[in-house]
Amino acid sequence: MNKILWALTGALVVSAPAVLAQLPASTPGVAAVPLYPALPSETPDEFKAPLDGLDYVKRSVMIPMRDGVKLNTVIIVPRKASHAPILLTRTPYNAVELTSHNESSQMESMLQGYDNAADVIAEGGYIRVVQDVRGKYGSEGDYVMNRPLSGSALNPTPVDHSTDTWDTIDWLVKNIPETNGKVGIIGISYDGFLPLMALVHPHPALKVAVPMNPMVDGWRGDDWFHNGAFRQVNLSYVLEQVVTRRNEAKWYTSHFDDYDTFIRAGSVGELARQRGVEQSGFWRKIVAHPSYDAFWSGQAMDKILAQQPVTVPTLLVHSLWDAEDIYGAIAVYKAIKPHDRNNKVYLVMGPWNHGGGIGDGSHLGPLRFNSDTALHFRQEILRPFLDRYLQDDAPAAQIAPVTAFETGSNKWRSLNSWPSGCVSGCAIAPATLRLAAGGKLLLTAEASRPASAPARRAAFDEYVSDPAKPVPYRARPIAPYGYDEAKGQTWPRWLVDDQREASGRTDVLSYTTDVLTAPVKISGEPVAHLLAATSGSDADWVVKLIDVYPDQVAAQPEMGGYQLMVSADIFRGRYRESLEVAKPIAANTALPYTFAMPTANHVFLPGHRIMVQVQSSWFPLYDRNPQTFVPNIFYAQPGDYKKATQRVYHDSYVELPLVAGAAR
Repeated sequence: MNKILWALTGALVVSAPAVLAQLPASTPGVAAVPLYPALPSETPDEFKAPLDGLDYVKRSVMIPMRDGVKLNTVIIVPRKASHAPILLTRTPYNAVELTSHNESSQMESMLQGYDNAADVIAEGGYIRVVQDVRGKYGSEGDYVMNRPLSGSALNPTPVDHSTDTWDTIDWLVKNIPETNGKVGIIGISYDGFLPLMALVHPHPALKVAVPMNPMVDGWRGDDWFHNGAFRQVNLSYVLEQVVTRRNEAKWYTSHFDDYDTFIRAGSVGELARQRGVEQSGFWRKIVAHPSYDAFWSGQAMDKILAQQPVTVPTLLVHSLWDAEDIYGAIAVYKAIKPHDRNNKVYLVMGPWNHGGGIGDGSHLGPLRFNSDTALHFRQEILRPFLDRYLQDDAPAAQIAPVTAFETGSNKWRSLNSWPSGCVSGCAIAPATLRLAAGGKLLLTAEASRPASAPARRAAFDEYVSDPAKPVPYRARPIAPYGYDEAKGQTWPRWLVDDQREASGRTDVLSYTTDVLTAPVKISGEPVAHLLAATSGSDADWVVKLIDVYPDQVAAQPEMGGYQLMVSADIFRGRYRESLEVAKPIAANTALPYTFAMPTANHVFLPGHRIMVQVQSSWFPLYDRNPQTFVPNIFYAQPGDYKKATQRVYHDSYVELPLVAGAAR
């Protein structure tokens, strides 16, 4: 309408007197008379929600940090609360949304959803506090992915997540009259990384920390890389999380099959350019640091926390099939437990996906666990642990130093340490799964080392790895990374996918034991020891440890012959000699490659078989190795991607942490 009036009169007609009042009287082209009188607004200046009928009171405040930046914080106080402890989560994922999963008059119903142990919070009468980290959503300041500790070369400013947590807790205990002055911090993933930061120079009121599936080392085995191979499916996360404060920018789908999206783009660097990801400062850091240099090692939380004993009771929570941060919790445990003189460090391992301890833990994909393992964790471990340190006059919780679910047998184990296999009467000793001729896998209860005699190296299996046809990491079509089951996004459970499709490919080597006549239990990290050669000058090596089910399973027919990954990982060959410096691989030369695989606590049952698969791509989970050495794979050109013949020698083996003895 205004455009029409402008065309007819040459003047812009403005209908709001308030707008006219803000313009100079001499403003050219503005009519003196409004189009129509303004109506009184029907929106109140400030809406005050009635509190009658709610069992909680929700407040939103801006808490000042020491540098003057204010952080948006949602505080939910149970009605009639008095001397109640505070359970804090700091997040880049929208504090308002995380405290409004469901519109309900009940606090427990409202909090149902990601990163809220709603039953524990409500039953314990906790004051729930969720805060946007600086630079995200309602908080002021600048956002830096996993902001490093202040005072370092990576962060010359005086603030970091440790100082922000300290300042937040200090404000909470001084300004929430309903609290008893005790604070716990809990969170999953990025929100699990933040409790680890809180352990650095902790506030005196911080009495307990629960890092669940935390981001710890983004290069060694968490979100961004695994042993140098880039997890390119996270491009969408980098775009959405970093380029805008409120995650308004969205990754779009261009193919029904994600495999096609990535293969047609070429290099991951080219896809990042096409989608605008390269505008992200964090992406530019990733591209500039493809090796394990000081940028990555300097902010690895296991290394930081290992420098001094942890003084706050800490419960580390690990998921055995975590598709995102399968490295972090165990790495932190290994780093800080040796310094734990006062029994402040605890560990829980469950049969879950990423964040699966919050939700239904009775199954994962096709796997059934005979009980709700997540409910057991929350009610029998998490709540007693929190209550012990946060509630006034709470009894001492009888929680084992390590509580580990044993997959295969589907039993919880209470242990004194990890890995230990059992409380007493057993030991963990290295055993060998040797890759033998004819696809045989030979299990011997002894450690092994690669043979050095050239005659031994003559025996090998080989395959052609073609970057134009990389091995899919799951059956195609592959749904895009995401958590919306209604859209077919089953990413969180891909680690329990059936591996039979891969085992039938000519560019995947499969080795299998005879049918087991007795249970084989492992507790700890399997270690891959490959003796391998490539005709190229670079190569990736993927090793998968698999539990092969019997051909028929009466109780669950669809599990007949199922190939379940128990532990698997990738290693980028250019880092064989040094993680810090990439080097070309000598072509057609048998060379050793050794790397640890994710922790397992598993029993291979009688009637099952054990399988090891070896391949050279895992796509599009990881970016393709061009198999021609280039200084930086992010910049690989189409002509760099070449076929290579890969040889895996029969001196190769997987070292198993075998539990032996009469376990109790």
